[in-house]
Amino acid sequence: MFKWIWPLAALVALSSCVGPGADKPPFPPIDKPAPPAFESAVAAGVAPGPAFRSLRLDAADASAALTAFRSSCNWPSEKADASGLTRPEDWLPVCTAALRWDGDALTFFETYFETARISDGAAFATGYFEPEILGSRTRRAGYDVPVYRLPEDLVRAWPADMPESEREGRPPLGRYDDTGEFVPYYSRAEIEDGALAGRGLEIAWAADPVEMFFLQIQGSGLLRLPDGSRMRIGYAGQNGRGYTGIGGLMRERGLLGDGPGQYPGSMQGIVHYIRDNPEEGRALMRENESWIFFRELDTSGPLGSLGVPVTRQNSVAVDPRFVPYGAPVVLEMDRPVASGMWVAQDTGGAIKGPNRFDTFWGNGGDAREIAGGMSARGTALVLLPKGTVARLTGR
Repeated sequence: MFKWIWPLAALVALSSCVGPGADKPPFPPIDKPAPPAFESAVAAGVAPGPAFRSLRLDAADASAALTAFRSSCNWPSEKADASGLTRPEDWLPVCTAALRWDGDALTFFETYFETARISDGAAFATGYFEPEILGSRTRRAGYDVPVYRLPEDLVRAWPADMPESEREGRPPLGRYDDTGEFVPYYSRAEIEDGALAGRGLEIAWAADPVEMFFLQIQGSGLLRLPDGSRMRIGYAGQNGRGYTGIGGLMRERGLLGDGPGQYPGSMQGIVHYIRDNPEEGRALMRENESWIFFRELDTSGPLGSLGVPVTRQNSVAVDPRFVPYGAPVVLEMDRPVASGMWVAQDTGGAIKGPNRFDTFWGNGGDAREIAGGMSARGTALVLLPKGTVARLTGR
């Protein structure tokens, strides 16, 4: 049976990842980051880093990073860079060379990239993974938890009573009721009580409502079907309701801790409480009104924010205001497993500020263990096309 081993703060704050969409409730980090003091990498400060060959990197790590880099190379060469570090034309020769390169990967990165330190380079990294739970494509005994696709009546619009002067950014998510009034979309409790039942929105059925709750927080996962095969599902949308971390609620209510009658301040402790107290646990989960809708994926891995599959120990979630999407990143951390080359292919709601990263660890038992316990500090370097740093710093 699948075991949830994320640390307590995994349900206290917001973080990454997997899948595009600004409304996605992300996978929570171990530390809730402070709001960034700067709005971009350029504002935070850019300095030349050490020579690439001086970095402690091995050939296998570089080769895997080059494969990941190729998969999303069209993004930096075609899209604007919110960090202000690069221009699309900076990436054209690099991506062209990457697609044709058949030599040593370390030589490729040395030839086409230079290192840059953003702000002071002090980095913090957490981890995320792709959970696997029991599921079925059709409803059957023991599989009663619906996995819904995106409903057609979930739309963005401005409430009629909202003044034009207050309409900034994207309109909120909601629905039109029977009277034609725009109202908030159904909450988790309303959906669980059948608000979407009978509309043919189910793409699958899960066996365990608790595991499905946490898969929704992760935003992507695998359903292990009765015949032993797997169905990959990915984020398709969200109901527009706010995300509430139930671990934080439990801590506020004195349910977690080392005292008599308290549960351990860990992911296991949170799950044990819900299992031991099913009625209270169900009510607790309903306090998180956010609901995630899914779609089936036929990809080799879950999709990151760039629309390409993220890969184990190669893909990292970043704040795109400080690391260009698609850029390689070199981490040297106090958790050696997190050190090495990564490629910025995802983002998340609490991955904010310079040098904040969320490392992806795939699926399986060791992925859960590594991601669940990942809290690493160290230094980060961003790899930029040669000539970029001189243009930015004048040296």
